[in-house]
Amino acid sequence: MPTRTVVVGSAVGLHARPAAIISEAAGELGSEVTIALPGEEGVDASSALLIMTLGAGNGAEVEVSGDDQAAVDKIAGLVEQDLDA
Repeated sequence: MPTRTVVVGSAVGLHARPAAIISEAAGELGSEVTIALPGEEGVDASSALLIMTLGAGNGAEVEVSGDDQAAVDKIAGLVEQDLDA
């Protein structure tokens, strides 16, 4: 299962706006992608509410995993961006 560890780029972390952008993109992918804090169980990246429950702040490392490398790369790329800008 492809996995990438990335650093949260949004200034306030994975709160409502970044979580909504990420979940919308994940919902359009056609393959399951999860986001997790290292050592914890992953949450469905297509659920903004579940992403927010991670409590991942700016600079936190998260693991993005899925069945498809392109899908993992897309979601990981969004997590790395400052989606509040």
